[in-house]
Amino acid sequence: MPSFHTSPPHRWRAALLMLAAVGLFSLMDAGLKVLSTRYPPFQVAALRGAASLPFVLGWTLYSIGPRTLLRVRWGLHLMRGAMGVLMMAAFVYALRGLPLTTAYTLFFIAPLMIAALSVPVLGERVGPRRWVAIVIGFVGVLVVMRPTGEGMTTLAGLAVLLSATGYAVSAITVRVLARTDSTQAMVFWLMLCIALGAGALAWPQWRPIDGAHLGLIAAVGLAGALGQYTVTEAFRHGEASSIAPLEYTALVWGVALDYGLWGVLPDTVTWAGAAIIVGSGIYLIHRERVHAEAEHP
Repeated sequence: MPSFHTSPPHRWRAALLMLAAVGLFSLMDAGLKVLSTRYPPFQVAALRGAASLPFVLGWTLYSIGPRTLLRVRWGLHLMRGAMGVLMMAAFVYALRGLPLTTAYTLFFIAPLMIAALSVPVLGERVGPRRWVAIVIGFVGVLVVMRPTGEGMTTLAGLAVLLSATGYAVSAITVRVLARTDSTQAMVFWLMLCIALGAGALAWPQWRPIDGAHLGLIAAVGLAGALGQYTVTEAFRHGEASSIAPLEYTALVWGVALDYGLWGVLPDTVTWAGAAIIVGSGIYLIHRERVHAEAEHP
């Protein structure tokens, strides 16, 4: 076995961390969905960023100190911050009108977008089999959106796709930033940009925060910060191709939260679209792993 493969204990640790991250982000999204019915999308996005900042800053100061926060590539961070504001506000808007399960299903197109964008932006090579997986994944989106019927071709559904596009562009930017900047700096500046950028856009329609929601806002911030920490640790200790498929366990969380909190279950068409998108994503990850092993036998 190649020496760069992780040992079994590390693989188990990475898998458990990834499962924890997915659960934490799902709980955060449930909180965002509740807040989306009370406040405008940009305000919810700003609250999410601001609530996570103290936890992220504490993690950064404890782990690497403050100096690395300033030695960064500012232009790329600002662009990623703008994508973060777009991604978060669009997703919050979508959550107001869609069940978590449907939003997650559509958002799962993001890994396929990342693979497609890696060709023109990063100069990576995507073989014909992976292009087929990408195309099939987009077919799955059409199944969920149901553009020719009474289906989900709504502003909410389109907002999820806009959010996924912002996420994909942000992820491509991370691949470039990771060559020079620390993970902590990337997370901190993203949260700060979301808090300030979304806050500025929300200010004209800012609504007073109900004191009863302060605990929920703090919980959203904590879940988001812990989710970011655990997903970072998961990718630190495990191989991306092994743990990335665990992101799809968000569907389980989505179904449980939708049914437990709102009494909603996905219909057959949504399940069919989810199967197509998830299957395409898993096959794409498999092909990337095969390609990586061929380059580094």
